[in-house]
Amino acid sequence: MNFASVRIITDDVDRLVEFYEKVTGIVAERPAPVFAEIVMGSGTLAIGHSQTAQLFGVDSVVAASNRTMIIELRVKNLEAEHERLKQWVDQWVQEPTLMPWGNRSMLFRDPDGNLVNLFEPVSEAAIERFRDR
Repeated sequence: MNFASVRIITDDVDRLVEFYEKVTGIVAERPAPVFAEIVMGSGTLAIGHSQTAQLFGVDSVVAASNRTMIIELRVKNLEAEHERLKQWVDQWVQEPTLMPWGNRSMLFRDPDGNLVNLFEPVSEAAIERFRDR
């Protein structure tokens, strides 16, 4: 089994695609106006319009209502990413902070309120843990 993607359901695909293109530096693939994918070597961040959720069953997904999931992206230089993203991120949850498990981490919300964590392994144990990932 291989991890394929995480999909965010939104009422404004274009707004979220633009945001995540800025965060990741990757241009999204747009196979349909209501769907986009930001393809990374480790997995894909998919973004679908709330209209597509009807395909899964009425009321199965509600856009912009997540408060349980964190989208996590590993970066090489957290401080540089923090500086770069200041102009695009409106809601910071946590400035760069050293976490007990050895990552420097910063958290912010995307335009729909989803929590995003950018992190950099910095302790010897954390660097080793992510060496082959």
